Amino acid sequence: MDHMVFEVGTALILIALVSLLAGKLKFSIIPFLIVLGMLVGPHAPAIGIIDLRFIESQEIIEFLGRIGVLFLLFYLGLEFSVSKLVRSGKNIVFGGGIYVVLNFVAGLAYGFLSGLPLYEVLIIAGMLSVSSTAIVAKVLVDLRRTGNSETELILGMVLFDDIFLAVFMSVMSGLLLAGSASVGSTILAVSISIGYMLLFFLIARKGTPILNKMLNIASSEIFIIVIFSMLFFVAGFSETLHVAEAIGALLFGLALSETEHSKRIEQLVVPFRDFFGAIFFFSFGLSIDPLTLGDAFWLAIGAIILTIICNVVAGMIAGRKAGLSHKSSFNIGLTIMARGEFSIIVANLGIAGGLAPIIKPFSALYVLVLAILGPLLTKGSKHIYKATNKVFKWSEPQKNVKESG
Repeated sequence: MDHMVFEVGTALILIALVSLLAGKLKFSIIPFLIVLGMLVGPHAPAIGIIDLRFIESQEIIEFLGRIGVLFLLFYLGLEFSVSKLVRSGKNIVFGGGIYVVLNFVAGLAYGFLSGLPLYEVLIIAGMLSVSSTAIVAKVLVDLRRTGNSETELILGMVLFDDIFLAVFMSVMSGLLLAGSASVGSTILAVSISIGYMLLFFLIARKGTPILNKMLNIASSEIFIIVIFSMLFFVAGFSETLHVAEAIGALLFGLALSETEHSKRIEQLVVPFRDFFGAIFFFSFGLSIDPLTLGDAFWLAIGAIILTIICNVVAGMIAGRKAGLSHKSSFNIGLTIMARGEFSIIVANLGIAGGLAPIIKPFSALYVLVLAILGPLLTKGSKHIYKATNKVFKWSEPQKNVKESG
């Protein structure tokens, strides 16, 4: 215990250095942090007083990573609101529905054909169905595509995907964490999870005036204490109902998203989200033995290929249905291909539920490759489209100045 603080400090310095490197390369920090975690940890050397195995500090780093998950999901809940869903056009609902259904069904088929048990199949299907909101948003900003004709549909599909994640996690929490054995107890556990989620939807729609009064606090110091205290309480209480603590955080964020204080909360949360979120990705890598990655290599490669195909197909269907060109529709599929924080959160739910050990190396390889490949494919979308168009010979309508190049 004497060196625990020093170990945590060493881990944070490594995280900072790798983050700086990712920034210099103008790339997502997610794969860098996961790889960093895998390179150090139990198999790393101890050099004098600098112990890169992080043995004494392992529990505290894992706990800080859990806090990172709470802030990531809490912020997502703040960004999403029930009113946004109500206002969403039918193109967004259709596009998001096609995207989720196509990826989820493909994931189910792939899992069953791979000979995995039912719950493992469901977790893998869930991982294949959720894009990385953080990476998608960063790519759109970095490539200056926020004004492109397809961007609104991309953001809408990601929003729909986030809603699916909330429902999926609630249902799987009831199945995996409640320890239900009989059909009746399983139905009860799932019903509690869904009912708990609907309660927060109701609070978001009807309880806004009360929340506005409760949070009308002038002092930023007291305001942040109140918000964070409620966040951790709701997350912890969710666990007692066998609902994942991350979903409790998301639902709490959802409840506050409709209040007049939501923007103020977002500004306060962002630094904590980024700091603890970085520790979460590092902690995830720290828990993975690189020597086990080979066990999941072919399973992950097959899932990656399947994801690329399904994303391009879903993007083309959604874009063309919305009246976009083949080029813009093609861009949709490439942009939403990246996998990151939410796929890891789904995998961690399966790990917490005691599912097959292969889930961990599979999720590491799957997320690593697509977190790197997704932005690269998006950046090279112009050349990829030209090459693909030679094969399919799509007819291109009149160019729109807002379409991506």
